[in-house]
Amino acid sequence: MTLLDKDGVRLTVDDAIATVTLANAAKRNAQSPAMWRALAEAGSLLPGSVRIVVLRAEGQSFSAGLDRQAFTPEGFDGEPSFLDMARGPDSELDATIAEYQEAFTWWRRNDVVSIAAVQGHAIGAGFQLALACDLRVCAQDVQFAMRETSLGLVPDLTGTHPLLGLVGYARALEICATGRFVHAEEAERVGLANLVVPADELDAAVADLAAALTAAPRDAVIETKALLAGAANRTYEEQRTAERAAQARRLRDLAGIGE
Repeated sequence: MTLLDKDGVRLTVDDAIATVTLANAAKRNAQSPAMWRALAEAGSLLPGSVRIVVLRAEGQSFSAGLDRQAFTPEGFDGEPSFLDMARGPDSELDATIAEYQEAFTWWRRNDVVSIAAVQGHAIGAGFQLALACDLRVCAQDVQFAMRETSLGLVPDLTGTHPLLGLVGYARALEICATGRFVHAEEAERVGLANLVVPADELDAAVADLAAALTAAPRDAVIETKALLAGAANRTYEEQRTAERAAQARRLRDLAGIGE
């Protein structure tokens, strides 16, 4: 069932699994404000039955990053150019960037597990979109790069937090400040990729992972994801307390006892 198909984004749902496809292969899935709004809309349209969201891309590249047209004086049709935005009040610029970020924030909500299936180039905004997901399965030809700093900018589409959590401060700084490519072997070794497979096995590997993730009861996965997602901001004792509370909820649920 197709729920959305516009601005280079397609959302389909098959029972417990939703697939969000970047569908502008002719431009290597370069991103624009219209695509970001469509990605945010896809998150709002997910039925409650969905447990897994797969993010994939058509063509040879996952996403070449921000469409450079954004930096031209004319910008995109019907959109303010980035150059004009920079001349506006700070409050308006902040609000606009916050709106763009909405395309990247919903992938980690507790009621779904998101998997990015990444092939070819995932550059800048493309890298950050892959980082927005919980898990990443990558083809052997994957090339991640955070090019914003090289352009005189900073990564501002929520990618810095997950990148730091995955690879640590020193490597995250080096990756961002140099803008270099991170290839498949390194991505798997440092934790950017959960799994690396040949390109022709990417869809099958993602399907296998999705099936494994849906094998456990949904509420147990939701509680576990919430525990892990919050662990970095808790002390050891606070995490112990959170574990006990979550387990108590699960035991009562299994016993058919309400809160």
